[in-house]
Amino acid sequence: MDRTQASRRRLLDAAASEFAAHGIAGARVDRISTKAKVSKAQMYAYYSNKEALFDAVLADQFQETIDAVPYTLDDLVRYAIGVFEACVRRPHMVRLATWARLERAPTGRLFREIDEPKIQVLARAQHDGLMSSTVPAEDLYDMLLALALTWSSGSLTFTSSQLDSAKEHQRRRASLATAVTRALAPDSASR
Repeated sequence: MDRTQASRRRLLDAAASEFAAHGIAGARVDRISTKAKVSKAQMYAYYSNKEALFDAVLADQFQETIDAVPYTLDDLVRYAIGVFEACVRRPHMVRLATWARLERAPTGRLFREIDEPKIQVLARAQHDGLMSSTVPAEDLYDMLLALALTWSSGSLTFTSSQLDSAKEHQRRRASLATAVTRALAPDSASR
């Protein structure tokens, strides 16, 4: 990793902590630049303003979270469990997404360039009869992630943490595996 990449990485990591704690409006670029050991001038050279930095942080954190484990058609259960576990280990990702929704109220697909290849994998599997085709691939992908986020810090009903017992985490993994398996079953298998 060259110096520029290292500076950007430190900046994204420092900004992720700041934005997760304080949101877009409450985050302070002075704290971010100090923690990242990057001058404000350098920060603004990389990202034109605080909002652009937030967008880069959110995309970076989302990418890291959904790529926590390989996305392969033959093991989407493992993928969903990996995303669940990544969110338990890194609750700031969900906090960042919550701040984005609170302060910006975005609609539609937020990360099309990240999501689209994964959606296409599902569409091909549906076309080949390997999984249910009753739900469009784009919706199926969104539901797969929603299932993985069931116990995340964004849940309205229950939030898990790293402090929960191993038995509780194992029960959630098993429940998630069952739900994903049933949701993705080929049409003939789901009847």
